[in-house]
Amino acid sequence: MKLNSTVLLTLTLLTLMLGAGSVSAIIGFDVGSKALKGVTTPDARPTSKFASARGSTAHTGVALLREEEILKIVKSRIEGKTKAAKASKSDDDEDNKEKQKPVDKPQETIELPQAGFPINSNNSGVNFSVQSARFSGGDFVMKVKMQNKGSETVRFLYSFLDVTDDKGRTLSQSTEGLPAELPGNSSEFTGTVSIPTPLLDDVKKISLALTDYPAQKMRLEVPNIPVER
Repeated sequence: MKLNSTVLLTLTLLTLMLGAGSVSAIIGFDVGSKALKGVTTPDARPTSKFASARGSTAHTGVALLREEEILKIVKSRIEGKTKAAKASKSDDDEDNKEKQKPVDKPQETIELPQAGFPINSNNSGVNFSVQSARFSGGDFVMKVKMQNKGSETVRFLYSFLDVTDDKGRTLSQSTEGLPAELPGNSSEFTGTVSIPTPLLDDVKKISLALTDYPAQKMRLEVPNIPVER
């Protein structure tokens, strides 16, 4: 009698436990279903993921060039630099040619002898001559040549050059290009002696006289130089 009561109690407990477990499972499933409502299953296919990724970044991707295109670009740049270098070298050569061209020297004007000239004076081997005399630029300009054929150097100070007119008046003058000294056996030196035109209004002839300096032992005189307008 006691054994049957124990068995009956055990079965009752097992039934209650199974019932409680079933109720718990049903409630848990229902709660879980409600919690996962609206959640979709992720796409596990890798190809579709990569395709979508490429589609979203296609506009920012780096375009890779083929080897042939790279070689063409490099070749064109090298040829461009070579042409630029040749063009620069050609320009430099042209500049050098321009620089190396001989400069044409202006031809010297051959001055025809003026009637009545030259007028010479010679003393101790020193020659003093007036080659020509003309009015030019407000002055009466005399072209003068000097040469020392002697052996000793002769010095001059052109403030001692006397210019007198045919009335005995002393005229002011200026010199240009005449040497301060004439070495022995020298070549010819050329210069000018100029007299302001207003001083020669009524003058027909003038005379020049030059002495060496400081000894003043030598006197060179060129008289009767015609003043013609």
